[in-house]
Formats: sequence, C-alpha cells, structure tokens
Amino acid sequence: MELNDHRDFLLNTAKTLLTIDSPSGFTHQVTAKAEEIAQGLGYETRRTNKGGLIILVPGREQGKRIGLCAHIDTLGLMCRAVTERGELMLTKIGGPQLPTLDGEYCRIYTRDGRVYTGTILSLSPASHVFDDALTRPRDEQNMYVRLDEKVRTSADVQALGIEVGDYICMDPKTTVTQSGFLKSRFIDDKGSVACLLTLLKLMSASGMRPRYDTEIHFTVYEEVSHGAATIPADLDELLAVDMGCVGLDLTCSEYQVSICAKDSAGPYDYDLVSRLIRLAKENNVDYAVDVYPHYTSDVAVALQAGGDMKAALIGPGVHASHGMERTHVDGMVETVKLTALYLECGAPDESIR
Repeated sequence: MELNDHRDFLLNTAKTLLTIDSPSGFTHQVTAKAEEIAQGLGYETRRTNKGGLIILVPGREQGKRIGLCAHIDTLGLMCRAVTERGELMLTKIGGPQLPTLDGEYCRIYTRDGRVYTGTILSLSPASHVFDDALTRPRDEQNMYVRLDEKVRTSADVQALGIEVGDYICMDPKTTVTQSGFLKSRFIDDKGSVACLLTLLKLMSASGMRPRYDTEIHFTVYEEVSHGAATIPADLDELLAVDMGCVGLDLTCSEYQVSICAKDSAGPYDYDLVSRLIRLAKENNVDYAVDVYPHYTSDVAVALQAGGDMKAALIGPGVHASHGMERTHVDGMVETVKLTALYLECGAPDESIR
C-alpha cells in the first residue's frame, strides 16, 4: 500500500470532517458524511441506537474479532439561559478551555433548524469600558454569546426561535499550511477518524484485507464519557485511535504516532502495547511511547461496560489539546502505517475492490 499517494485524501477528509459542527449529542451530520465516505469505498456500515457508526471490514481468516475506534464527536457549548439584555449564557459540553474561546466566532443551532452566528465573549469585553476587562475570569459564569442579530431583550431572542438547550458550536478555523501542519480545533479526534477512513481507502484501492474480521467504531459521546458503551464486550482486541499528547515530559511530537502505555484510567494491555512497539520498530514507523496523566479514552468506557478485550491506544501527536490544536500530516501518516501493520493487511482480494 503506497500511502504517499493518499496524503491529499487524508488531509481533505480531515478538513471536510472538521468543518461539520458535531459536539457530543449533535453528531448526525458528521456521522452521515463519514458513512457516505465509507460506503463510497465499498464498505458495509450500520448505526448504533445512540447514533454511532460501525464500518464492517471482512478479514482473510477466522479466529479473532478486532475493533478499532475513534470518536467523531467534539467539544462544544449549549445555551443555558438568556439574559434580559438578549445575551446567551453558556454551559460546556465536554471540557473546552474556555479562556481560549474569548473572541471566537460561533454558530447557534435552534431545534427547528435555524442557524445563527455570534461571538463568544467575556461579560467585560471592552478595555475602554470595563476596569476588569483583562482580569475577569473566563468561565461559564462570566462569558456569553453576542448574537449577530438585532436583539435588545430576551423576548427578541425568543422570537428568533433560540431557546435554552440550543447548541453553540465554535468555528474550528481549520487550516492546512504548506509545511504540512493541520491547525484546527477538534483534531481530537477527527484527525484520527480521517486516518481510519484513509486506511479504508488504501485497502479498497489495493484490494487488501485485514487478517481478521474488523469493525471500526466511530463513537459519538466520547467527550462526555460514554461513547464506547456500545462497543461489543466480546471483541478479542480493541485499538483506540485518538490523539497523542505533546508537552511537558512527554516524548511524542506532532510528527510521530504515539503509543500510550498508561493513562488516567490505568495501563493498557501489556502484550498488545508491546506488539505495537515491536511493529513500529521493525517497520521504521516514527513513534513514541508515553504515559498520559490527564487523559482517558473510549477504551476505559468499553472496559467499564464489561468488555473482556485486550486494548491499546495510539494516535498522531497533537499540540494544545482542547484548545487551538495542531498536528502534522507526518504524524497522521505514521498513525495510518501503524494501524495497517496492526491489522496485518495482506494480499489483494477482489471482494473488497
């Protein structure tokens, strides 16, 4: 499989997914796009009752059932109240770093399908007006959304159809530089979803299949900690493909695939992690092994839900997670390589063309 020929597909798929708003619980559009891509490559898909996507990839041999997972939901906001002045007060979905959102553009989705634009701001937004413009906390009690509509009262907002519980989605500001950097909010974890869809394209184009029957799960509630509860408990192995962390005493860079030995939920399976390290070494994959102290993945949820599978976690190195994130196409490519090696993709087969 020649991955260099598919770098454009990898980056274009990432950009496509990143520009579709999809905070946890509001993922129908991005899941439909991922399903459209997978079906276009010739793969069978199905949906979970919670809205997740499963892509079925037949293997060459019987003996194991393998799972891959990546989450397609993102961080976000929701309207929790409307002030008498027509300001939208907010509550977090997942764990966005609110100080990084001060001044960011956003979209507000009403329950009847209307979409409005606005700006996320401090309640003390102007240096020429407020003494505490620089020092006021940037948190849920001190930030709001300024609507791009003529509103002076809560009744004006209500007349637009905007209500408590409406989703507020931040502009990801997705950019790809000539030097190969992908800069965007929500690379965690749409970058990994793009990696897995690229692997499917590689297999489809070459006629190759994994060694064992494989199901790829794109989960939709990972950022609120119950995305993987629908992953079958009787899988033999589960490989989560999520972001790798960059910073402090971590060794991973944005140009590598990270292999996580342990996160806040505990260690990953020793044999499976060791196998991934061996595969990376033997095949010149640029990798790092790290321990993530402030991190958990879909694996923890799947295991806590009763899963009896061996599990591990890999992903491209991502800088500034839950803020304005950045990775490099090299790290994404190394992630695709290691995932393909893990699946033991083999000889061409006409049935997958």
